[in-house]
Amino acid sequence: MGVTAGAAARMAAAAVIALTACVGGALAQGYSIGERLKPAPGKAAAPAPGAAREITWDDLVPADWKPSKLLNSLDLGTLDDADPRAIEAMAKLRAEWDRAPVVQSISGQRVKIAGFLVNLESSREGVGEFLLVPYFGACIHVPPPPLNQIIHAFAERPVPDKVAQGPVWITGAIEVVRGDTRLAAAGYRMRDVRVEPWVAPKGR
Repeated sequence: MGVTAGAAARMAAAAVIALTACVGGALAQGYSIGERLKPAPGKAAAPAPGAAREITWDDLVPADWKPSKLLNSLDLGTLDDADPRAIEAMAKLRAEWDRAPVVQSISGQRVKIAGFLVNLESSREGVGEFLLVPYFGACIHVPPPPLNQIIHAFAERPVPDKVAQGPVWITGAIEVVRGDTRLAAAGYRMRDVRVEPWVAPKGR
């Protein structure tokens, strides 16, 4: 059975996390480094006309992208952080991630997606500009995920720190626009997004 693009991206994240295990078992809001949100059982209901469509991170990865080929060639599991081969492998992986392809057809759609917020700009009122990423610790405790797994977002109103520290839903129109920020390159952008705390789903 072949490896899907989304599964390969998750494998890559695991490999990156394994190579940066020196961060230890840090916890925040009950999440450990590299942890993803648990998907809701079943399928989301079809959105009402004009409403946002709930998507997953796999929806942002082209079906024909095969990063597993690069991962297999790097053999990351046999290397440790201090090995020069690990440094070279990480550089190759980073270069691939920073030019990862995006899904052009999603541009302009109104979507809702869950993830973890990485602060780029904040004020006393809260976080105004941020990156949304699929797993805890990305861009801070471990290297950024592929460009097609990062959304550069701007909140319609500042996000309180208490909300920003946990997983969130963001809702708004998504654009296929590259954004090079101080922490990572993003393949998508969302402006004037509504940000809400994510609550573990109990079913549809």
